[in-house]
Amino acid sequence: MKTNREAARQFEQLLEIMARLRSPAGCPWDRSRTKSDIINYFLEETYEAVEALRSKKAQAASEELGDVLMEIVFLSLFYKEAGQFSMGEVIEGINRKMLARHPHVFGPLKKTSQAEIMADWQSHKLKEKKRESVLEGLPASAPALFLAFLLGQRAAAHGFDWPEAGQALKKAEEELAELHQALHSGKKTEIAEELGDLLFCLSQVARLLGYNPEIVLHEANNKFKARFGQMEKEIKKRGKDLAGCSPDELDQT
Repeated sequence: MKTNREAARQFEQLLEIMARLRSPAGCPWDRSRTKSDIINYFLEETYEAVEALRSKKAQAASEELGDVLMEIVFLSLFYKEAGQFSMGEVIEGINRKMLARHPHVFGPLKKTSQAEIMADWQSHKLKEKKRESVLEGLPASAPALFLAFLLGQRAAAHGFDWPEAGQALKKAEEELAELHQALHSGKKTEIAEELGDLLFCLSQVARLLGYNPEIVLHEANNKFKARFGQMEKEIKKRGKDLAGCSPDELDQT
């Protein structure tokens, strides 16, 4: 296990490597990249890192976190080249933020309640960002299900929430009934609206149960893929293909 000092030295080397790649004497491919290119790679690497972290394979997690870190350094270079900020300023900024948001650890204020700590954290964020609404600043480009989770989480941090998951589930059942009514009406706009309300409600049920709905749905997707793949194998053993099977055959496989 590397020490913090060794990690800092390795990080300095990464900065030097990336700067060299972007220099006139560096790599033509790296020099030709745009910020938009790297944003796309950053998003891809972030998803790969999440996948590795969820796999519980330490080596894979280490490698993918390294890839994410590299893309962060790469992105910071575009701003440095434009004379706007450096990677050092990025690190200085997050250090300052973490110290300011943890007065119960790094300052005289002593609090042990998680509720008090979270309230202080949100208060600091509102002051720092000068936001008019507690819901400002959430990533609009995030997957919709994950954004629903974040919206509920942010609102809950300021006292707007169901008391427990059961009540949120009752609300979801109400939304399901309204979706049934919309389906009977045949009005596509109403159906879409009620379907959205139901999905939002279910994301809050997941949150109140302690689950991230994006991760839960990801696991359900994997389960479906595995079961569907097994069904395909069974059908092939019979000398058939999916298109040649009736719905009843598929359901019984």
